[in-house]
Amino acid sequence: MPVQVKLDHLTIVLHQPRFAENIGSTARAAWNMGLTHLALVNPEDTDWERMTKLSTHVARGLLEKMEIHTSLAEALAPYQFIIGTTARLGGQRKELITPNQAARKIRSLGNRNRVALLFGPENRGLSNEELRFCQTVVNIPTASESSLNLAQAVLILGYEILLVLQEESPEPALPPLATSFELEGMYRHLSEVLQMLDFLDEQNPELWMMSLRRFFARTGLLSNEVRLIRGVCRQLNWFVKTQREQKPE
Repeated sequence: MPVQVKLDHLTIVLHQPRFAENIGSTARAAWNMGLTHLALVNPEDTDWERMTKLSTHVARGLLEKMEIHTSLAEALAPYQFIIGTTARLGGQRKELITPNQAARKIRSLGNRNRVALLFGPENRGLSNEELRFCQTVVNIPTASESSLNLAQAVLILGYEILLVLQEESPEPALPPLATSFELEGMYRHLSEVLQMLDFLDEQNPELWMMSLRRFFARTGLLSNEVRLIRGVCRQLNWFVKTQREQKPE
C-alpha cells in the first residue's frame, strides 16, 4: 500500500500566466496531486469568478491562499531547489530531465528543502533568462511537436512526484541547501569579480556564467559554502583593486 506523504515543501509557481481559467484549472490539477501551494508572478488576469469556476470547490482553498509576486526573483528567493519546465529543445536547453527523474530528485532532497516547480507563460514558456534561476529543467515528451496546456503539464509532473514520494524506503535526504536568494547574490558577486579579471566575455557574460550555474547546480551548495565563495570573491576583489592602485602610471 502506498505510504501517505506530505508535499508542503513544494510550490507550483506560474510565471506570467495569461488566463484566469488556466490558473483555476492548474489549481485543480495541483490539488488532485496533493500540491497545496500556488504562487503567481505578474499574472495578466486573476478574475476570481473565472478562476474558481475551473478550479471547482475542492481547490478553492488553494486559490484563496496563493501568493502573487511582481518579480520572478522575488517569488523564487525562498526556495532551495527550482525545477523549470520547457517544451522547446536545443540551444542552451541542455541536460533536460524527465518528470520521473525530477520526482526522484525531489525525493532525494527531502522535505527540509523547499522546492519550486516553475511554469512559464502559455504562449511562449520560460525564456533562457528565466531558466537561469533553475537548478534543473524538465521536458515532458509528446508524440507530436505540440506542447501541453498548463494544467496538463502540472498534472503530469504532480502525478510523477506523488508516485515517487509514496514509494517505500526513500533515500537519505540531503541537508537544507542555499536558497535562490543566496545563490543569486553569489552569482552576481562571481560575475563582477570574473569580469574584473577579464575572465568573462564582455559581450555576453551571462552565457559564460551559465556554465558556472550548471556546475554549482549539480554540486548543490549549502549556505555556508555560498558564504565561503563570496568570501573568496571579496578577497579577489580587494587584491585586484590593490594591484591596480599600486600599478605605476
